[in-house]
Amino acid sequence: MVDLKYIGHSAFEIKHNDKSILIDPWVSINPKYKYKKTNIVDIFVTHGHSDHVGEAVEIAKEKDATITCVPELAKILKEQGANTKGVGFGSWINYSWGRAVFVPAFHTSSTEDGRYAGEAAGIILDIDGVRIYHAGDTCLTSEMKTIKELYRPTIALLPIGGYYTMDIEHAAVAAKWLEARTVIPMHYNTFPEINADVEKFIKMVSAANTMACALNPEEI
Repeated sequence: MVDLKYIGHSAFEIKHNDKSILIDPWVSINPKYKYKKTNIVDIFVTHGHSDHVGEAVEIAKEKDATITCVPELAKILKEQGANTKGVGFGSWINYSWGRAVFVPAFHTSSTEDGRYAGEAAGIILDIDGVRIYHAGDTCLTSEMKTIKELYRPTIALLPIGGYYTMDIEHAAVAAKWLEARTVIPMHYNTFPEINADVEKFIKMVSAANTMACALNPEEI
């Protein structure tokens, strides 16, 4: 069984049996999320911006977990004392709970001090046949058609806030191209620049016969 929790912004916890995985763990955004009580074994980071790296290093140190990300960012996070695994795009990487593959995202990536952090990525997790696509920060890209053909995601986690990423109109097209069974919006309403009408997005996606579900971090 796979359990998915939306922590907030682009941060998710995915639990399989007794093991948990974090993606883009800016967990401090949600005081209700208690990672200390969770058996976190792996952390994934899509790119180097602080609202996605979040508390990855702190959690990795405390939990003896490994951060997987692109090599340039992995080097930076390793310098901060974390266990890291630097990987490229387009290859399945095996884990104790399943496997993951990094795919392209179209976005910038740097650390707070301006260091280049490699290319931005999306991530697909394959856990007991459930494929979860976390798009990271990205615009609408035809790569999503390839992702549909190659990986056929079960669940798609898509940014909808605009300004830095896709807005709701472009994310609705992404949902159509991906043909995932369920679409969950993320990366919206955290800052004024990325305020979005999530109900409008859900109606747009549902009109194409795809289930869209907005998760409430307050109900974690």
